[in-house]
Amino acid sequence: MKLAVVILNWNGILLLEKFLPSVVQYSPEATIYVADNASTDDSISYIKVFFPSIKIVKNDSNLGFASGYNEALKHIDAEIYALVNSDIEVTENWLQPILKTFENEPKTAIIQPKILDYKRKEYFEYAGAAGGFIDQYGYPYCRGRIFDTLEKDTRQYEDNCEIFWASGACFFIRSSVYKTLHGFDDDFFAHQEEIDLCWRAFNKGYKIKYNSGSVVYHVGGATLQQGHPMKTYLNFRNSLLMLTKNLPKEKLYTILLGRMILDGIAGIQFLTQGKFKHFWAILKAHGAFYTLFSITYKKRSNFQNAKYYNTKSIVYFYFIKKISVFNDLFGIK
Repeated sequence: MKLAVVILNWNGILLLEKFLPSVVQYSPEATIYVADNASTDDSISYIKVFFPSIKIVKNDSNLGFASGYNEALKHIDAEIYALVNSDIEVTENWLQPILKTFENEPKTAIIQPKILDYKRKEYFEYAGAAGGFIDQYGYPYCRGRIFDTLEKDTRQYEDNCEIFWASGACFFIRSSVYKTLHGFDDDFFAHQEEIDLCWRAFNKGYKIKYNSGSVVYHVGGATLQQGHPMKTYLNFRNSLLMLTKNLPKEKLYTILLGRMILDGIAGIQFLTQGKFKHFWAILKAHGAFYTLFSITYKKRSNFQNAKYYNTKSIVYFYFIKKISVFNDLFGIK
């Protein structure tokens, strides 16, 4: 299958120097592209000198994750897109298990590998771990990561199972499906756009899978650190936009109300912790959501699958029941 590995870059020369060698070394099956969001550092000249085989697609401005990929992929011809963060270290034979699944399973549209922490390689990494899910209120969590609790990799997730969302840090998708779904939502800019895309794929009857045979290591937070107020703003705003687009109509307003109440509780918690910038980020996120609501509502498709979640409230299980390991949610030993 014709595979394109596409790395989105913005002023990331230090990351390219560190991680491009592994991608080039272990990706003989793929054509490698760097999609550049109008970098002002020496990223492009570095690639041209040290990795002349890599193809470069230049965007005219910093379009963020969603629009950056949408624009760049218009110029890339492939059957499979592998969208890979610039802070990912890949491993030997990371592509073969993914390609085999695509070849053998026509209904599988999106796949993610096992994502481990580059800094603590025996642990799962926050952004994806062993595959993503959401609860009834749209809170994302993973096999291997619930909120800020990361599990050690003891080979407890050595399977190729169906999941609800795949991590944007290392995201494989059939180009035909990407085009059918019109790619990422430009209004998201960054954060949770991959969950929204997976949800739309799920509503169309496609499968999203995790493949443990492929392993990558992710730094995480290299572009925008986990504790940054901008990340808080984007996560809270985009989650509400995603719910508006994809929830079943009969549940839309009750779930949105419940989620906004929970957001308010989170805001109060930020206040009590003295994190005033994060409290303000939630207020701004809700204000932006109100502004975008009517536009977002018009993006709803004709069908929304009611069976989108496998846990009613991950907030309840994590903060009240003190369950922080994915398999413990279902009594799996």
